[in-house]
Amino acid sequence: MEVKEAIESFERVVAFGRVCESLKDIRRDIVSLEKVSHIDPFLKEGCNTLILASGDPCFYGIVEYLKGKGLELEKIMPGLSSFQYMMAKLNKSWQGANFISLHGRDEGLKSVKDYKLSIILTDKKNTADEISKRLDELGIKGKIYAGFNLSYEDERIVKKNIGEKIEDYSPLAVVVIENEMD
Repeated sequence: MEVKEAIESFERVVAFGRVCESLKDIRRDIVSLEKVSHIDPFLKEGCNTLILASGDPCFYGIVEYLKGKGLELEKIMPGLSSFQYMMAKLNKSWQGANFISLHGRDEGLKSVKDYKLSIILTDKKNTADEISKRLDELGIKGKIYAGFNLSYEDERIVKKNIGEKIEDYSPLAVVVIENEMD
């Protein structure tokens, strides 16, 4: 309710991709953004601006980008993060999990060897299928779950063995690894 009130009351609202589309019934003049850097012109105008992004803006989200621009954030209202949603769908606890974001990053996957459970955010280059192949090359055995379009009508969650082919339904996914540690 608090977010809906903010959407209705702010002078200007900017949002990323799917978030923008899903809120058109609340407000039609939401400005759609493709990339984080596209927000820069809106930050300089001094207008009362609400920025909407999916998931938790404090976990590999927009908060660090905005702070890096020297902005003081008045208020952060996080949504349910994609990994929280995925773990709930899998009925699995994520305590002690290894978190990796490959969304726009090239962090290695070697740390997966050291954890029973790893949760990975993907992008169009680092897809679920690519992660499955790379983990197999590293000799990691176990299960891999890939959640695509989480919380949307076309949501899809697949379970495979590490190394098996995974059809990438969307470039943005959450991958969960259950490592069969020795």
